[in-house]
Amino acid sequence: MRRITRRTALAVTAGAVVAPAVSTATAAAAATTTATSQGRQAASGLNPVLRTDLITRVTPRNNWLVTAVALQYAHRIDLRGAVIPPSAFLVKATVGGHTAARTVTRVYSSTAAEVDDRSHPGRPGDRLIIELDPNDSNARAAGTDPLPLDRAYSVRQVADVHTPEGEPVLRAGPFASRNDDVITPVVDDFTAGSFTDSAGFELDFRLYQPQGLMRNPRTPKRYPLVVTLHGGGEVADNNMTQLTSNRIAVTFAQPERQRRDPAFVLSPQVPLPRPMDGPDGTDWTDAKVQAALIELLDTFVSEHSRNVDTARVYLVGLSSGARGIYSLLAKRPDVFAAALPTAGWGDSATMDRITHIPIWADHSVDDPVVPYREGRFGKPGTWTLMNALETAGARVSRGEWANDLPKAQFEARSRELLRQARAASSHVLFTSYTPGTTPVNPHLSWAQTYENDVVIDWLFAQSR
Repeated sequence: MRRITRRTALAVTAGAVVAPAVSTATAAAAATTTATSQGRQAASGLNPVLRTDLITRVTPRNNWLVTAVALQYAHRIDLRGAVIPPSAFLVKATVGGHTAARTVTRVYSSTAAEVDDRSHPGRPGDRLIIELDPNDSNARAAGTDPLPLDRAYSVRQVADVHTPEGEPVLRAGPFASRNDDVITPVVDDFTAGSFTDSAGFELDFRLYQPQGLMRNPRTPKRYPLVVTLHGGGEVADNNMTQLTSNRIAVTFAQPERQRRDPAFVLSPQVPLPRPMDGPDGTDWTDAKVQAALIELLDTFVSEHSRNVDTARVYLVGLSSGARGIYSLLAKRPDVFAAALPTAGWGDSATMDRITHIPIWADHSVDDPVVPYREGRFGKPGTWTLMNALETAGARVSRGEWANDLPKAQFEARSRELLRQARAASSHVLFTSYTPGTTPVNPHLSWAQTYENDVVIDWLFAQSR
């Protein structure tokens, strides 16, 4: 979670006031003595583990996984170029009452509890990062709800670690440590809240706020608002799986994306017991849910009127979330600047209300859950909706390619479709994925949608 920097600043200031004056030479000598002492302690094996943290990651296709363990030691670890073999550590996970080993893939020292994605990772520090194979059958961090991971992992060093010169750095032992905490980058930066509408219906939500606003709450700068609508599988009371089951919300809060396009990200969650009052049995079209969602959006924009760019409110959703998009766009056609509906369905009769709204839709041709043409519950799928938009007067640019192309090729095809759309003065784009090419399950057509920088760049370029 985000740290409160004011407290840190006060502590530093207080320390500066009360600290005794020390000459530069004396401070250097003290630092050298401390480093030497710590080095001797570490070399003699006296470098205990202070804490153990699980590091998880929301992945595009396999959802929420435990991908590493971070061990924090009492003293700095300097391997002097040595490589720690994965066999030096034994990691076991107890998930669903069953205990089994995890596969260790890389081990390296670090200054922080975070995974280093470089080909040659690591730097001297007080932590060891033990990376784990994401393909392990017990790698999951959630089912329908988050799994109870508190102290679920044990880590034991089973072989000594030496420098290339043979000096001991870390000694093996009989004791295992268990995880103290779970760290989920990006997800931990979302605050949790709930909203009760005027009818008394409550929606939980998660909110990411731009770093610039967090640093300077008085800034007059306005930021776009991205509203994400999860699929039917994330209907729950945990206020978590709308972030962790798919990368839909995480995409927009990642540091690299926020550096390019700082924005609010608002991610509500439909609660249990599952409301099913919608005309076609979906959740975001349920009368109570939709009324609360609309009131939440209106209230949020009003409460943050100083900093929300109302000309750049975007709607993003998958499966029943995409169904919600088509319904909301038709009911509030003057609110949203653009939308990304994936694997959705809707009402052909309402398409004439949204011909002016930029949309980039995508759907797998062989989707068995929400059929590409027929949709669900008597409401047509994306292919039919795009035809209805075209009949209503919108220019629709279409493209079809495999959903398992490498990222560079995938984005190249998207870039070409966008070029064609611009040449035709079209603001509605439709990507179809060739049968048999969507990984895991043909319904999961969003596998690359939110990894596609061409599409996300296009979205942030739209304005009412």
